[in-house]
Amino acid sequence: MENILNTIFKKSSTTYYNSTLLFPREIRSDVTKLYAFVRVFDDLVDSVPQKVEEFYALRELYYKELDKGSGANVVISNFVELMRRKGFKEEWVEAFLNSMESDLKKKVYYTIDETLSYMYGSAEVVGLMMMKILNLRDEAAYYARMLGRAMQYLNFIRDVKEDMEMGRQYLPVNEMKEFKVSSLGECNEAFKEFIRFNLKRYFSFQKEAEIGYQMIPVRYLIPIKTAADMYKWTGMKIMADPCVVNRIKVKPKRRRVLIRGLFNFIGVPIWKLTYFYRI
Repeated sequence: MENILNTIFKKSSTTYYNSTLLFPREIRSDVTKLYAFVRVFDDLVDSVPQKVEEFYALRELYYKELDKGSGANVVISNFVELMRRKGFKEEWVEAFLNSMESDLKKKVYYTIDETLSYMYGSAEVVGLMMMKILNLRDEAAYYARMLGRAMQYLNFIRDVKEDMEMGRQYLPVNEMKEFKVSSLGECNEAFKEFIRFNLKRYFSFQKEAEIGYQMIPVRYLIPIKTAADMYKWTGMKIMADPCVVNRIKVKPKRRRVLIRGLFNFIGVPIWKLTYFYRI
């Protein structure tokens, strides 16, 4: 059972998966249950062609699991067990499923408010679920949301080419027009400015999220900061050459993630001591 969940998680993300290896075993098990659930729905709406019937069937299985505990699907049953044990709000899961469903219907986002609304369900509530898994105080909620938002927004920048191929655009169209960019498939100075503008927005989200690091115990902060650092590394690579997003998908290799994890294994405790000494 755990092997199935682990396989789903491992296939979905080099950065997340390898960063979570730094969690204590029991936490890593719960994170795997969460991300397996997230990925199976995301994969259905991201497939080409989209698996619409399968999405609604799986969503119905989730509701049945909540109601009767059927155990018909290992990913769903493990998630619902985790959800109840850790106190995830049903409205968080509903927001996630609604954002995934919107990918079946809405392809283009015209304003930043539209994009932020989508990201609440697609990423911010996942941050809230992670907060519960780590047993953080409710005061951490805002920062957990911001970290989910930051990572999702960088994904939108990094995956411009992939999203275009599926007819999608999450980066606000109205802002693109303000920069006089006619197509995200082109590489010119206007395109570079537009991408860098959005990168600055990502970095502002990330900076806000990092205020919450003080609320995370060292043993949990090491993997979280490692994943976030790899996203920042990706952001800096794109900042240096915005047109790279139209050539390749910029992602750190496993070795880089693990080296950063080792660095944080040493550096995070020192940072924590320094922070509390200051206050």
